[in-house]
Amino acid sequence: MDKQTLKTLTAVDIDRIVEMAWEDRTTFDTIYEQFGISEPEVIKIMRKSMKRSSFLMWRERVSGRKTKHAKTSEAQRFRCSEQDKPKGN
Repeated sequence: MDKQTLKTLTAVDIDRIVEMAWEDRTTFDTIYEQFGISEPEVIKIMRKSMKRSSFLMWRERVSGRKTKHAKTSEAQRFRCSEQDKPKGN
């Protein structure tokens, strides 16, 4: 990820990316569609945003997980009505 892309992300954006990355049924493709951040960039954000032990636990969970990749996922995407609302309002 280039430094310019990281600079354009707000703290709220980064929090949402981390939250989406933790969700089992949210694919990396969905994160890319919303933020323009690729899977390797999400991994970099997660590494910088979390304690090492939490990052390692997350990597173990998502490595090889079919639901994190839209091409191999059979999961139906559920969108909560609250999902796109700004937090704190």
